[in-house]
Amino acid sequence: MSHAVSAEIQISVPVNQIPEMPAQVEIEFIEGLRAAVNVKWEAVKLEVKGQPCTFQIKGTAHEITYLDPWIFQRADPHVLKHTDGYYYFTASVPEYDRIILRKAQTLSGLREAHEAVIWVKHETGEMGNHIWAPEIHFIHGKWYIYFAAGTAEDRWAIRPYVLECSDADPMIGQWIEKGKIFLDFESFSLDATTFHHRGEQYLIWAQYQEKDSNLYIAKMANPWTISGPQVLIAKPEHHWEIQGFRVNEGPAVLMRDGRIFVTYSASATDHNYCMGLLEASLEDDLLDARSWRKQPSPVFQTNEETSSYGPGHNCFTVSEDGTLDLIVFHARPYRDLIGSPLTDPNRHAHVQVISWNEDGTPCLGTPGRTAIDVTVVAQMLVQS
Repeated sequence: MSHAVSAEIQISVPVNQIPEMPAQVEIEFIEGLRAAVNVKWEAVKLEVKGQPCTFQIKGTAHEITYLDPWIFQRADPHVLKHTDGYYYFTASVPEYDRIILRKAQTLSGLREAHEAVIWVKHETGEMGNHIWAPEIHFIHGKWYIYFAAGTAEDRWAIRPYVLECSDADPMIGQWIEKGKIFLDFESFSLDATTFHHRGEQYLIWAQYQEKDSNLYIAKMANPWTISGPQVLIAKPEHHWEIQGFRVNEGPAVLMRDGRIFVTYSASATDHNYCMGLLEASLEDDLLDARSWRKQPSPVFQTNEETSSYGPGHNCFTVSEDGTLDLIVFHARPYRDLIGSPLTDPNRHAHVQVISWNEDGTPCLGTPGRTAIDVTVVAQMLVQS
């Protein structure tokens, strides 16, 4: 869905001096969403620069757009922009039987990029069923993929597992199984993500305790082993978190200006699926549950106007030039499912711009709004 917006800025310039027009202008373009856009300016009319006056210069911004849907039938999408200049993409496939990987130098390029199968499920035992929600990370010079899987004999015996690749190119490198992440107690657990802070590696994941899928955090001794206790940081408590199922899952980490934000998905994976937000200060002890605060309302949810139903299980990345923060998520284009939420194949991956509220929290906008046509008018004041 495309939207047109306009913005105005003021610039003062001395007589006989050609104004230096800003390459970027920060504008508010949707529901408080702000972003810096690259602007192409008209040429300055020479006849107005020799005396005090006011005049206008118009500029247009390149459209902020990604194809929508972005990648079809790829749920739980995860993107890593690596230091080699490539984006790496992985996601759940409808068959839940393998782990795939794509790479491209642009996000648009990922859409049609070759998809390598880097691992397939076991025929018996652990890692033999329901291969879910892989994430790719680069830690201490090696590639790691975190994913959840059941056993071949019991598809609901879901636990988190780790693969490792030491080769430079994970698309063609050898992946070895590091096995299950052993947690403090045995129960349905999935959606592990990891981040680095002050010399420590952390893991955040979802795990069932009684009837609730909660979020936990722990430090890591290495990329496949937690160390010390796991700490409960969020559980489903609000009305929008308990529709169909009592769920907090799919954590994704975003750090900015001394704060850590964790988005997570809530409720059943139908049109009720939505996203909440946790926050902590990076100065606080992240293993102290009191350090974490939850927003009382969802920050991303179904929008019928854009035909985006059940948006969730996201990650964050940046645009090719590094100027825009982006959210990657999945959603369905319709409300009524084809079969159950798990057998309906049409959870498509999407990518769009996010921005930041005045209080420093992320503003995720509305799912499905991906293209912005911007006109900027510069009011020029020529002073003697």
